[in-house]
Amino acid sequence: MQLDLGTKIRQLRRRDGRTQEALADALGVTSQAVSRWESGGSYPDMNLIPPIANYFGVTIDELFGYTNERDKKADMLVSRICEMNRQNNGVDRNMDECIALAREAMAEFPGNEKITLCLASVLYTAGYVRYGEHHLTDEDGYSIYDAERHRSYPEWREAVSLYEKALTSLENGTPRHEAVAALSQLYLNMGEHDKALALAESAPDVWGSRDFLRIYAFDGKSQVQAYEEALLKTVYSCAALIIQCVMACGQNMTAPEKEQSISGAIKLFDHVCPDGNYGRYHAFISRMYLLLSVYLWQNGKRDEVFDALDQALTHFQKYEKTRSSGRFSYTAPLVRLITDELPVTYVPDPADTAASLPKDWPWWSVPEKELVQKEMQSDPRWSEWVAKTKE
Repeated sequence: MQLDLGTKIRQLRRRDGRTQEALADALGVTSQAVSRWESGGSYPDMNLIPPIANYFGVTIDELFGYTNERDKKADMLVSRICEMNRQNNGVDRNMDECIALAREAMAEFPGNEKITLCLASVLYTAGYVRYGEHHLTDEDGYSIYDAERHRSYPEWREAVSLYEKALTSLENGTPRHEAVAALSQLYLNMGEHDKALALAESAPDVWGSRDFLRIYAFDGKSQVQAYEEALLKTVYSCAALIIQCVMACGQNMTAPEKEQSISGAIKLFDHVCPDGNYGRYHAFISRMYLLLSVYLWQNGKRDEVFDALDQALTHFQKYEKTRSSGRFSYTAPLVRLITDELPVTYVPDPADTAASLPKDWPWWSVPEKELVQKEMQSDPRWSEWVAKTKE
């Protein structure tokens, strides 16, 4: 009990950004006493337990870790809110309701890390859904974020505050890593480059990432599977980086160079999956083909444009087919030990279908879209392709 209670006091104090001295002053004890509690060297007198719980806004049961039923309810709320939030994928389907439910959960479970992160994630999504991500072009022709505009989003400002507070007490693990990633993107969106760099400098390099370190946790067949998983994720990451680099370069890359780069990103998967079975990554490849069509049109390759759109449709249909089974298996020699399983609670977004491809085109927000959209969609082959997506 001593160790658990001391650890809980330390977590709550860090959660609220309080010092040992501040807690000691509030309780009428010395800071050395608080330090001993947290280190497990001693524990508070029983008459101090109610004031400590009151100081942190928790029940005595929560202070001692007797929170099984409340934890179950909190986890249920988190699951429900996350599922609702996932439906707001570029479209405001229930944003107000989602935020309201997350705030109610925060009021009922003040300081609960999962709910704090859940509300932050909802607000993060709300900024994109309600106002969008906007870019400018700097004097050198590179794409930059419209930070001044983004800083006006109240949802993003609050999300930053919640993530920053959560990181003061979050232990290493998936929740912390996800919070760091989201906060880094928000810092970028809002022009807080120094803060983003500080987060980056505190993280390990790519070889110290979870996926690479897992390789050393196994041997034999299990190690080969860990290698395969790291390889496939690396290919996906490289392809995504190419796309981001193309967009960030803006006017400093020509349309032919962008076409070549995106084609190369698609081909990365062929080196690892030469049999054409890309599992869950069929969806990502589909979207790369949508983007590729923009630059093919700019380059006057009109027939290839519609070949690319057909490829986008084919890949997404393969994704839908395998998604319905809840399991993605791979068959190429370098990755055939991998099986990706969707969560038991996963429910596909009704809008995430092949029929949504024309509306989502070209998936990524690029200025060239406005240059080619009208002409491209006036081609009779565009209507033919749209009809095929609905079959």
